[in-house]
Amino acid sequence: MKKALIEIKNLGKTYVLGELKTEVLRGINLTIHEGEFVSIMGPSGSGKSTLMHILGLLDRPSVGNYYFEAKDITKINDDDLAALRNAEIGFVFQAFNLLARTTVLDNVKLPLIYSKDKKNMEEKATKVLTSVGLSHRLNYFTNQISGGEKQRVAIARALVNSPSVIFADEPTGNLDSKSGTQVMEILQELNNEGVTIILVTHETFTAEHAKRIVRVKDGEILSDELVKNRRFAKEGELVK
Repeated sequence: MKKALIEIKNLGKTYVLGELKTEVLRGINLTIHEGEFVSIMGPSGSGKSTLMHILGLLDRPSVGNYYFEAKDITKINDDDLAALRNAEIGFVFQAFNLLARTTVLDNVKLPLIYSKDKKNMEEKATKVLTSVGLSHRLNYFTNQISGGEKQRVAIARALVNSPSVIFADEPTGNLDSKSGTQVMEILQELNNEGVTIILVTHETFTAEHAKRIVRVKDGEILSDELVKNRRFAKEGELVK
């Protein structure tokens, strides 16, 4: 077994607005090892997005312990947390979150601007864009490409810093079946190359492209199981 990348113990999250307290997560225990492909699945309001935000270092837990690469996240200040997030984590969002009126190449170069190593930014960005089949779109503006191509740009941007893990939040949600299949194929290929993938979705069909499914409901983990009949986008499965 590879070493643990993520370990959380008795994790909880409560949002407080005045006198109103909303408990979104409670008693979460989860370990994700290097090289895994895990789906976090649940209906709207289940807490899966909040869990992803905490795992992705975008938010902090209210209680419990979170260790990322054996580092105790609760003891890291905000500046160091932001640096760790930029260096070790890539994000792919349903809405793409690309900069408008900016070229594909410049969108992918953006994380490198905030990294410690600013050498060969254009070369690195071009390389990852080529790996997702977009070498012919480098100088296109983001409003000139299709939804499927935008999501591939987002994947390239997530990859450019060679992160330890990629979080994909409903990555096929705004795509047609053909584009969704291409995105899932890229994620599966990245995982085959050793990249840890954490996919957040409410769709069983999409979740089954992972190797393991963690089901969340009402802020708790209901089940954590390996996928028995895994789907493979490369074999022509359509992502719904």
